[in-house]
Amino acid sequence: MDTGERLARDLLELCSIRSEYGNERAIADHVQARLSRTPLRASVRRVGDSVIAGAPSGARATIALLGHLDTVPDAGNAWPPRREGDTIFGLGASDMKAGLAVMLALAEDRDEKASSHDLVLVFYDKEEGPDAANGLEPVLEACPFLKESALAFCLEPTDGDLHLGCLGGLHAKVTFRGRSAHSARPWQGENAITKAGAFLAELHAVSPRDVTVGPGLVYREVTTVTLAKGGTGRNVVPRDLELNVNVRFAPGKTLEDAERELRSRVAGRADVEIVDRSLPGKVPERNSHLERFERLSGARVAPKQAWTDVARLSARGIDAVNYGPGFTAQAHQKDERASVALTVQAYEVFSRFLAPGKSSP
Repeated sequence: MDTGERLARDLLELCSIRSEYGNERAIADHVQARLSRTPLRASVRRVGDSVIAGAPSGARATIALLGHLDTVPDAGNAWPPRREGDTIFGLGASDMKAGLAVMLALAEDRDEKASSHDLVLVFYDKEEGPDAANGLEPVLEACPFLKESALAFCLEPTDGDLHLGCLGGLHAKVTFRGRSAHSARPWQGENAITKAGAFLAELHAVSPRDVTVGPGLVYREVTTVTLAKGGTGRNVVPRDLELNVNVRFAPGKTLEDAERELRSRVAGRADVEIVDRSLPGKVPERNSHLERFERLSGARVAPKQAWTDVARLSARGIDAVNYGPGFTAQAHQKDERASVALTVQAYEVFSRFLAPGKSSP
């Protein structure tokens, strides 16, 4: 079976195992069983519903590849998963089961003698939810050797490009307070929804702010209202309006900076409660392994206009980047799909990178 057919088969199989956030046990069992039949089998371990294979030997630089097992909830994706030519349709196909298929193939084809690096593979749970519950955190605690990684790759969707750093994020509950009244006598109350009108209009008019980081990487900082909840009845002046405001900010800015800017924008007109926060991911500097990967892959280098666990890794002093075969535009989409050709490309790039003797840099 050639590489394309093999990866397409594996991607279809992974997509056929439902693994919405919090329901990763079945796919973790599948991945563990697959890894137990590879050259890395002696090092396979389990942390909850996360699976790790490989470990540093101390003799070579360690490269870590990471992929999350979970998907977002089903939004009407085609079931069962299917293939149409180069395209695989299925929930999680791009985000990020195409990356998982690459990782499994690399484990199966591992040749310790031919490799220039030690390899660690991390398949983890609970990425598509609150930062505090992310399954990579227990893995990092249970496997402190991951801090020895010379470079880590998150195989998130990047369209085959190399994405450096990542945006940080805040989710804030912004609540406008009013006073209830009968809608026939609105002057007896204060309408929380219309009270928020000026703030909403201001946000609607704000353009993304471009921030340049490192070697000409332009990140776009944005503030977006993503949820709104208010009112108790059709004939009642609403007392409260609760908004979820999502702030995305560039590497180099702190969580405190981002929160201060949001509170300044609200300017005391509403209550602000920060409900979730994530650090941005750092852009690696002077990493020879990354420089070699750039030369070998020929991938276009771009900023990561989203949050990924690159941030969690870089906060622990691990240089990390995003490189994966999924389509960025397909993440969290109905009828999600991935390309077999891009999946093969990622597999071949990593194979050459980990075994340079087989191919010139």
